[in-house]
Parts: sequence; C-alpha cells; structure tokens
Amino acid sequence: MTQERPGSAPVTSADARAGFATAFGREAQCVFAAPGRVNLMGEFTDVSEGWVLPFALSMTVQAAAAGRDDNTVVASTGLSGVGSDPRVTAEVTDLSPATAAGWSRYVLGVIWAFRSVGYPVDRGLEIHVESDVPTGAGLSSSAALECSVALAVDELFGLGCSREELAALARRAENDFAGVPCGIMDQTASLFGIAGHALLIDTRSLQICPVRCDLSRAGLDLLVIDTGVHHELGSSGYADRRAACERAAAQLRVPSLRDVANPAYVERIEDVVIRRRARHIVTDNARVHAAARHLEAGSVRDIGPLLTEAHRSLRDDFEVSCAELDAAVDAAIGAGALGARMVGGGFGGSAIALVDADQAGAVADAVAHAFAARGFGAPRIFPATPSAGAHRIA
Repeated sequence: MTQERPGSAPVTSADARAGFATAFGREAQCVFAAPGRVNLMGEFTDVSEGWVLPFALSMTVQAAAAGRDDNTVVASTGLSGVGSDPRVTAEVTDLSPATAAGWSRYVLGVIWAFRSVGYPVDRGLEIHVESDVPTGAGLSSSAALECSVALAVDELFGLGCSREELAALARRAENDFAGVPCGIMDQTASLFGIAGHALLIDTRSLQICPVRCDLSRAGLDLLVIDTGVHHELGSSGYADRRAACERAAAQLRVPSLRDVANPAYVERIEDVVIRRRARHIVTDNARVHAAARHLEAGSVRDIGPLLTEAHRSLRDDFEVSCAELDAAVDAAIGAGALGARMVGGGFGGSAIALVDADQAGAVADAVAHAFAARGFGAPRIFPATPSAGAHRIA
C-alpha cells in the first residue's frame, strides 16, 4: 500500500542516539520523541480560536541532546533532502531568524523562544534530530520537531515547564522565529496525544477532551494520502487566510469567528471572498462537534460524510486545495471510501480517507491509478493510528 520516500523509514531511539554519537563523539544525555498528527476535523479553525479534533501519529521526530559548557548551540540531522546544511552552529545569546534556515529554524527557534520569555537557557547544547514524519505533508513535522526539542531543553536546563507552557513556546518558535502564523493545535496534539483517542481541543480556553477513536473496532482504516506536493506554510496563502478571518470577525463585531454559531450570519459580509473564508470556519467548527459526537457514540462510520463536506468547504470557500488533493479525494470516494478530505495547510500535502479496512487496498490502488493517469508523482499511502504523545525514550 505504501511507497517509501527518503526519511520515511521508522526511527528508533537507537537511531537518534547513534546519530548523536556520530555527530558529536559522545553519548546524549536524553532523547525525546514527539509525534506528528492527523487532524480528523477542524482545519484552520484554530487561528480563529475554534475547535479542532486531531490525533497523534505513531511517526515521530526524535531529538537527542546534551549540554555544553560554552555558549554554542550545534544542531545536526540525519534527514535526507532537508534542503539546507545538515549541521548548524550558532551562539545561544545571538539567536535570530537570520541565523537559521530550513529545518534549523525550528530547533534554534525553540531555544530562542525559551530565552525570549526569560527562561535561563544560558549555555550551549548539542542536538541531533532524526524523523520518520514526512515533511511538507500536512502532518505537522515542524511541530513535532519543536516539541521534541522543547522537551529536551526543558530537561537539560531543569526548567520544570508544564506541557501547556511547552506548547506555547513551540508555537512561539514557529510564529515569531520561523515566520509561520500557525495556531496552537499542532503543538498541543503532539504533546498531549493519547493512544486510541482523538483530542477535542478548544483553542481559546486550551481545554482538551480526549475522545475515544477506535477505528479497528469499527472495522475501519483512516488512510493518509501523501500527495508528494510539498508546501511551506510561510510562503503559502496561510497568512492571507488568517487575515481574512480576522477581517470577517471585525465586520461581524465578534472577538473571533468561533463566536459565530449560525452559518447564515456570515452572509451579511459584503466582500464575497471574506464571506467564503468565514463560512468555512463557522461550518468547520460545527463539523468538529458533530464528529466528536459520532466518536463518543461509537458511530465512527458517520464521520465519513463530514470529511467530504469539509473538503468541499476547504476547496471552494477557503480555496486551499490543489489538483493533487482533489484527485486523491475524488478517487478515494469513487473507490468506496466513506469520506475524504485534505488536511493541513493546503496547497499540497496530504488527504485522509475513511475506508472499510477490507477495502483499504482497493482505495489505495484507485488513488495511485488516478495519479498515474494524470501524470502526478506516485502518492505515499498508509494507515494512521491514534497514538501516544511526546515522551522521553532514553
């Protein structure tokens, strides 16, 4: 069912520890793993203080780390195709976005975030990163990287931060250092994931409600379809959509769009584009709650139509889909999927499809054939399992 890509092979704690030893000639003091995530429902709603329903993946980013006696931060990675130098060096007291590029923005950005709010991260450290979370696939590899590094920094410096604080620091790194205006969902899902559960997250109050998500008991698989069209959120239309949502809330005279319950209310917005953006947020918040109710009732199959509705909304109202994502969704549904939608920031990345477990192979084949017929690259397709959140592994 899967087609492997560089960096997609499962990693173990031995990989991160061995990579650290090779890079730095000594043993790591700690190794933390933080997972990517699949967002079952609620796309872009977190930037309007709404609700989301993600779960943590079994695939993780691992950070092996140890302290130094000087002021130097050295970060390395064993990832192939990272698009920048696999080893970076910076001074802990002189970190700025100009000192980092590519993957290192998320490592150095976390250290910068701790310092920016007054935590005494005043010595250097060495960090080695390994990962089997596909990058650019809408599965939040950046948040997984941030969270694994944040846990390592917290331990090495004895800071005693709560997971809520670590999520906020990781988001600060992504927003203010890496320049990606994301919400808090990705970091929260990575740090708080529970095996066998999705998390109903209120991104205003940060209240987290675990919701049982037993796909196998229902005889279902949730397929992730990585289109191979990789995006960078900072250079996509993410910021434009967020700004449109803020303008919509101002025009409706509400603090944010999560305060609008009736989709008809957005029709009073005169600008057609801003109206469509707002309509997606309001209707997707409603779909999050509907999906959570189905999970709580054990009616997992009933989520299928909600997924398809969400894709139409993302495609037509939020306009963040692309030809490959639409082809994946259409082919999956045509082959019998109960529902499918794009996930993540859009303009590429992945789609998800809810399928009967005994039809997973047929659906995957149909998607692969559809991509081949249109001249797209072969997708990577694999089942997603609700898994545990970030944790220490060595």
